[in-house]
Amino acid sequence: MKEWLIADYHCDVLSKMLTQPGISFQDAPELDVNWQRMKDGNIGLQAFAVYLPEVLGRGKFEHVMSQLEIYRTQVERSNARPEGTQTLLWREQLTQKAGQPHPWGLLTLEGVDGLEGNLFYLEICYRMGVRIVGLTWNYANWAADGIMEQRGAGLTEKGRQLVQRCNQIGMLLDVSHLSEKGFWELADLSERPFIASHSNSYTVCPNVRNLKDDQIRAIITRDGRIGLTFVPWFVKQEGDVKIEHLLPHIEQICSLGGQHHLMLGSDFDGISTYIEQLEHAGHYPKLINTLCKHYDESLVRGWIWGNGVSYLSKNLPEIEPVGKR
Repeated sequence: MKEWLIADYHCDVLSKMLTQPGISFQDAPELDVNWQRMKDGNIGLQAFAVYLPEVLGRGKFEHVMSQLEIYRTQVERSNARPEGTQTLLWREQLTQKAGQPHPWGLLTLEGVDGLEGNLFYLEICYRMGVRIVGLTWNYANWAADGIMEQRGAGLTEKGRQLVQRCNQIGMLLDVSHLSEKGFWELADLSERPFIASHSNSYTVCPNVRNLKDDQIRAIITRDGRIGLTFVPWFVKQEGDVKIEHLLPHIEQICSLGGQHHLMLGSDFDGISTYIEQLEHAGHYPKLINTLCKHYDESLVRGWIWGNGVSYLSKNLPEIEPVGKR
């Protein structure tokens, strides 16, 4: 299975390392995604979310910067640390050379609470390598309502300005965690295809964090992507959850036309219970084996790698001339 590369659009390694100082990205067993497990799972692209857990209290920009610094000093490849990720910033990087020897690291922002309503902070994050932004976690912030905010409002005026600024600078958008009203408002405002980095089918498992069929169709129509997630309670409402229980979600999304829009968004390190035999990033070969029992190889390769990478090759910003950086 070593030739089967994995692209995973969501993990919470950085926030776990922020709240548990001293654990090592190299091989810490506390991390579902660490360097050793990335190698074991043959991960070729890993998205690292900057998420501000509630234990931190009110989101501050210093919390965002702290996680970006953890990425730079402990995860990203450097002369002092050759075993690390190569940060993916520009679409040209995906075509410059074949046989990329180091996995790509893709920085994302899960909720903009820590930007404190300051759009200049958004631009700082962009300059520091963040390329995808989700407006909310589960609750309301200055930009929008999250999916668990009972009033179910959409974007604020400042949130609409945020989306417009993302359009201008080339920051991509993520609707996982966003309220339904916010989803549709963002869909109208976004000039580029957007993603749901880690959400499953609501029709299969009616958890509020999953996507309804009309939302899935909207993402597909816009050539966005949907990250199949391993959160057990997003997969199945009760009982033990096995890898096979992901299949109905795949079937439902594909039935709506999404066979080329499906990818992976594990949510590793953001969960404490797991799908059986899929407890960390080193177990991806077990997922591949299961998928290959039910689907053509070309479809499986698309879901685990090709669809997610093709989205970036089309929608990441083009490299900026040196004078404009």
